[in-house]
Order: sequence, then structure tokens, then C-alpha cells
Amino acid sequence: MNRRCLVQATCAGALLPFLPGRGRRGESFKLTYAPHFGMFRHHAGDDPLDQLRFIADEGFGALEDNGMSGRPVELQEKIAGTMEDLGLEMGVFVAHAHFGKVTFASDGKDERERIQEDMKRAVEVAKRVNARWCTVVPGAYSKRLQWDYQTANVIDNLKRAAEICEPAGLTMVLEPLNPYRDHPGLFLTKIPQAFMICRAVGSPSCKILDDLYHQQITEGNLIPNVDRAWNEIAYFQVGDNPGRKEPTTGEINYKNVFRHIHAKGFEGIVGMEHGNSRAGKEGERAVIEAYRACDGF
Repeated sequence: MNRRCLVQATCAGALLPFLPGRGRRGESFKLTYAPHFGMFRHHAGDDPLDQLRFIADEGFGALEDNGMSGRPVELQEKIAGTMEDLGLEMGVFVAHAHFGKVTFASDGKDERERIQEDMKRAVEVAKRVNARWCTVVPGAYSKRLQWDYQTANVIDNLKRAAEICEPAGLTMVLEPLNPYRDHPGLFLTKIPQAFMICRAVGSPSCKILDDLYHQQITEGNLIPNVDRAWNEIAYFQVGDNPGRKEPTTGEINYKNVFRHIHAKGFEGIVGMEHGNSRAGKEGERAVIEAYRACDGF
């Protein structure tokens, strides 16, 4: 139990155990969903610490912040302290993501060193903010090298990166991204491809981030691919398609998806990496209610 909860419980005359996913006012969720900064700014204001308090009050159990590594160290530490007081987990932050450059698919010395420096930096950020996962997008593919050689390069570079992450307990989660709507030209696009690579790397620090928005566009077949790749999936992100807004605004049956991964025993984080379909407080409240409806199963 954290200090904030202990004081509140003592004042109330009873000690209540901390329940993951439960805020002081919000009802608990069955899964641990992670909003991002700015998602509820009309309710909480622009101060990131106030946004964290709102997130916890609404019953969310985590935060993810793609840009955490770029924030000042002092702010990272304040965010981490506030999250600890509120009982919030830290979701992913981006450790390495290049969208127009061949990085992991290269066997060049400069790229190899750059990747290693990125992962060393990620380890330091993770220590400050108590993060267990960091996102890795392995960069673009080369038009000048046969695909299987590129795959071998990706595996080799990931093995070296895993050697940096393993002692720190940090897991890289590889994110396949769709090549049609958002990110043409990238090396990693599908869950089976990511599964094969993770199996080849063979490290607990190299797993899959299954972003269901991207995979609905790229390949569909969401639940069967979850089942086939289950042992290599460490993290989920969501957004409906089309539009990349909250669940219930598109074609994905998130109620069934959430029910399925909950039944399989998923205990990790589901990142809310999407926009709000409506503006202002009304739109923010609609996001919260969409998750309550889909999480109710």
C-alpha cells in the first residue's frame, strides 16, 4: 500500500488493500488500460501531474507516454513519484523508432552503435520512471538487400540490444506497423513476422507489442493471431479502425477482444494509443465510457 492510500484509509477508519486498476472515485477495470498525456486535458488541465491524478481517479491503472525519454529528467522523476503515490504502472515509452531510415535491418557499424546507444539511454529512462517495457520500431527496409539477409541483421541487432536490456529487467516490445494507411516502407509489419523474430532472438527482453489498430489494417484475423503469437506478446495497444479513435467508433469488436485476452490471463497493459472521436469534456467522457462498456464483457 502506498503512503497516499495509507493516509486515506486511516482517516476513514479502515485499511483497504490497493486494487490494481482502481482509482479513488472510479470503478475498477478488469484489464489495465493506459491513457496518455493530453487525452483528458479538458478535465484535468495541462499539468501532467494533475492529468495523472484524474487518470487514477477514473479507475485507470497505468499511463503510457511515447515521448517520456525526451522529457527533462526532473519531470520524469516527478511523474514517477506521482505515479507511485497513485498506484499507477508505467507503460511503454519509445526507445527506438525510425520511419525513413534503415536501422535494425542494417549490418553497418554506425547503425549498430546507434541502436546500442538508444537502448542504453532507454535503460536509464526506465530506471527513473519504473518502466518495464519500451517500444522498438526496427526502422525501414532496404531496397538494396535481399529480405532474408535483412531479417538476419534485425535478429543480430536485437540480440545485442537484449544483452543491454536483460540485466535491467527491461523488455523491448517490437511494434509491427501498418504499411497502407500510416507507415509505408517499414521492415516490421505483421504479427507472424514479429513472432518469428522474437523466437529467433530468444530473450525475455524481446517481445511483441500487438497494436490491434495497425493489425486490423495490415492483416485482420486479430484473435487467431493473438492466440498463435500469445507466448511472445507482452503488451497491447488499441485504437479503432477506421479513424484511430476510441473503441466502439469503428469496425473492431473490442468487447470480444478484451474478453478474449482477459480469459487467457493477460496481466499486462493495454495502451490507449488513439485520439478522441469528439472534442472537449464530452469527448473525453465518451472515451471513458467506451472503455467501461467494452471492459464489461
